[in-house]
Amino acid sequence: MSLQVVSAVSNSSLLQPGFSLLNFDGHVFFFGQKGWPKRSCPTGVFLLDTKQNELKMKPAAFSKDSCYLPPLRYPAVCTLGGNAESDEYQYIIHGGKTPNNDLSDKIYIMSLVSKNSKKITFQCVEKDLAGDVPEARYGHTINVVHSRGKSMSVIFGGRAYTPLAQRTTEKWNSVVDCLPSVFLVDFEFGCCTSYILPELQDGLSFHVSVARNDTIYILGGHSLQNNTRSPSLYRLKVDLPLGSPAVTCTILPGGISVSSAIVTQTGDTEFVLVGGYQSDNQKRLVCNTIVLEDNKIEIVERASPDWTPDIKHCRMWFGCDMGKGSVLLGIPGANKQLISDANYFYILRCKGAEEDKEEELTAQTCSQTSTEDPGDSTPFEDSEEFCFSAEANSFDVDDTDTYNEDDEEDESETGYWITCSASCNIDINTWVPFYSTELNKPAMILCSSGAGHWVHAQCMDLSESMLLHLSEANVKYFCNEHVDLNKGLQTPKKMVHLKKQPMKPLRKKTTMKLTTPAKKSFLRRLFE
Repeated sequence: MSLQVVSAVSNSSLLQPGFSLLNFDGHVFFFGQKGWPKRSCPTGVFLLDTKQNELKMKPAAFSKDSCYLPPLRYPAVCTLGGNAESDEYQYIIHGGKTPNNDLSDKIYIMSLVSKNSKKITFQCVEKDLAGDVPEARYGHTINVVHSRGKSMSVIFGGRAYTPLAQRTTEKWNSVVDCLPSVFLVDFEFGCCTSYILPELQDGLSFHVSVARNDTIYILGGHSLQNNTRSPSLYRLKVDLPLGSPAVTCTILPGGISVSSAIVTQTGDTEFVLVGGYQSDNQKRLVCNTIVLEDNKIEIVERASPDWTPDIKHCRMWFGCDMGKGSVLLGIPGANKQLISDANYFYILRCKGAEEDKEEELTAQTCSQTSTEDPGDSTPFEDSEEFCFSAEANSFDVDDTDTYNEDDEEDESETGYWITCSASCNIDINTWVPFYSTELNKPAMILCSSGAGHWVHAQCMDLSESMLLHLSEANVKYFCNEHVDLNKGLQTPKKMVHLKKQPMKPLRKKTTMKLTTPAKKSFLRRLFE
């Protein structure tokens, strides 16, 4: 086992506890950023490149027929093998936490559509389920089992928010263990069935599960109810006959008391267990080899890598399986760093140099990232929105074989991020869509003053209805700074003159009543 330090070149703050790594054809992709995706990568999926011991991230795209996939942390992830005619496989993603700390109960299937030197495209499809649908959760596992020519997914464990009927003001967002039910999911028909087994008494989360053929082994995990890390080793066996499936559970000796460990596959039947915690304040620095045979599992301790002093003395660590026997590990950076969310990263390679070859992997693994859920105790699980710190072109992996957004379409994207006026508040690092028609660029409108210039509709305080009207109508628009100067140039609105009725003369005679002295004086002046 070898431990290699990697320097994070761009956007390392995205990699926070709870992320996932997906391995497609030897290429590792990052999913589950902290915060909602920004303009630089609206999908939130990145190609993770570690060439020359530098950690670089390159944005990936989704096909037009894909559904929306939010950035989910602590989801359950596993591979779903393709058909007999193709070696391609897909990833199943279930549950997890959104950047708003909401829990997801949806299940997605993600596959690679196309990949070349300029662009990587995925397809994401949300599956509709019926029956005993698992509740929204995180910190659980999902595996695929094969029996009698059939395949099904198995979901177990995790945590969820306290039911609404049991919440109080003081503990509104408190979490509890999910019931220790085993869920079978049939993707062909979209049916879910839950099973309650007497051997599974306590709920578990952040455990490890390893599957081979029709058997799943569940190792470790943390129970909130008892505040313990289970030393038990469970074996779930799933039989898929023509009728109803049958699920049995057996408790085996030789388990390990650990939570949040990581499993990576190094051979057809061999796995390596690294990381995790053996108590609330003590990391587990021991590594183990797990060997699966037909109906037997063997767990033995193996030589650990030469952990660095930073790893030994840090309070927490996290990471994920990169596939091909490699693990990406991260530890919090020093508080004196300029970027508060910056972390140090290492790649742990569990296979020797002579074993590091391309090989077919026939078993599925599923393990949570190597960290306890820090929702109530650490600053890594807040709900603050993450802001990108670099332009899109900073994600380039190299100069020759790199996808550059500028190569995709000549949209003059730099024109969208100008300072359009003195009151302009549009910033590429903090902008979020304001109008329903916006996706990854702010809406702009042409001011007709002089030679014309573009301004942001949001900076001009235009309502969405007015913006739509101006885009459809053939009229000139003047921005807030030029509307007063150009009033004389604008075509005045046609005024509708109202016809006035002529005034009718008064035909009624008027008389003047005079008193006697006044009458005499009036007559005297009249005849003089």
